[in-house]
Amino acid sequence: MALVIPSRLWEYAVAAFLIILAPGPSVLFTIARAIAWGRATALLTVLGNVLGMYAMSVLVCFGLGPILSRSHLVFNLVQWGGGLYLIYLGYSAIKDSPTDAEDMRAIADEKPTTFNTIRQGFMVGALNPKGMVFFAAIVPQFVDRDRGSVTIQMIVMATVFAAIALLSDGSWGLLAGTIREWFARDIKRLIRMRITGGSVMVLLGILTIAQSLLHK
Repeated sequence: MALVIPSRLWEYAVAAFLIILAPGPSVLFTIARAIAWGRATALLTVLGNVLGMYAMSVLVCFGLGPILSRSHLVFNLVQWGGGLYLIYLGYSAIKDSPTDAEDMRAIADEKPTTFNTIRQGFMVGALNPKGMVFFAAIVPQFVDRDRGSVTIQMIVMATVFAAIALLSDGSWGLLAGTIREWFARDIKRLIRMRITGGSVMVLLGILTIAQSLLHK
């Protein structure tokens, strides 16, 4: 099957960068590991996160791609459902930000092995609801149906997402590992970061629903 590049790949890359930059479960988990055990553990966590997220995204692409290529109704339902769920995730992140911030500073167990660090990161990435919703609801908006091969286009976008996530989350890990004491010293910094991430998710959810309405 030939490689098909979506015509709006650059627009998609911007949307992917925004959702990745917003501190969600994977970023928060990485920062928590960086605060507890430093940069090396944080980077291994990021590697596991990205591998887990990519595995999940490929499964979503193969599951949704053929359906979305045939049904406009399912296409719109996925966008609406995903948009509403993003809003819910963002609201929950804002509401629970004090508790989440405390949890990020609470990790004090024995340092995990390299294998366990990657494995645990993989599970967080594969089960990250933000990533699932992004691939199910937002990625289809950038598919060029006229070019065909919807599944291949979605896998191309999943690969771009993984590359951006590796760079962005890795940067979070390096930064948090370098200034770990600064992060841990004032819980308000972690709370503000969580609120910012939640706000971005709410905004993306609203934009997803608006995009669906505009293209009816």
